[in-house]
Amino acid sequence: METLSAQPLVALIVGLIVLIFPRVLNYAVAAYLIFVGVTGLWPNLLS
Repeated sequence: METLSAQPLVALIVGLIVLIFPRVLNYAVAAYLIFVGVTGLWPNLLS
């Protein structure tokens, strides 16, 4: 019995959502960039 990896399934679902609702891609990219920026700056913000 094979175990399925979640990554291809998530990629397929997200790809379909972006295909149906292209505006979602803008929000997803913006949220990702904000998250990466905040988590990168967080240690410096506390000191």
